[in-house]
Amino acid sequence: MGVSGSGKSLIGGKLAEALGADFEDGDDFHPAANKAKMSEKIPLTDEDRWPWLRAMRARIEEKQTAGRSYVLACSALKAVYRELLSGGDPRSVVEFVFLKGSPELIAGRMAARKGHFFQGVSTTAQAAGGKAAPTLLDSQFATLEEPKAEGAMIVNVDQTPDEIVGDILRNLG
Repeated sequence: MGVSGSGKSLIGGKLAEALGADFEDGDDFHPAANKAKMSEKIPLTDEDRWPWLRAMRARIEEKQTAGRSYVLACSALKAVYRELLSGGDPRSVVEFVFLKGSPELIAGRMAARKGHFFQGVSTTAQAAGGKAAPTLLDSQFATLEEPKAEGAMIVNVDQTPDEIVGDILRNLG
């Protein structure tokens, strides 16, 4: 979990491979209307996110029923979103990994991103009528309720992807 550009898809895919688990990207669960809003640089509201979150929780339950280990990369920015995604399952069943990075680091990554509906979004918005226009990334950082260590594994993303995955695997035991 983390803001866009924190490496969720890359790290999630590598982690799933290391664990022999299935992997999916939460972006694939967004309805077309959400993707269209984000493509137009319009931040999502909670009302936009609830169906997306419920669809991901349903997939988590499908994987649990099938007995499959599963890595799902998604933002899960608020505690209430994480509560819905966990479905009340203990951390031994559903573990959140918070990929934490500074706004400057993430904005630099976002500026270089190609081929994503969140593409090129940075926290350096040009002034609009003398006021800075908020960006999607700004809205994600504003929405983010950083989990505490008792609610998630916290991993700093100022490392290489392999180092990040290594940290996660060590913490998982």
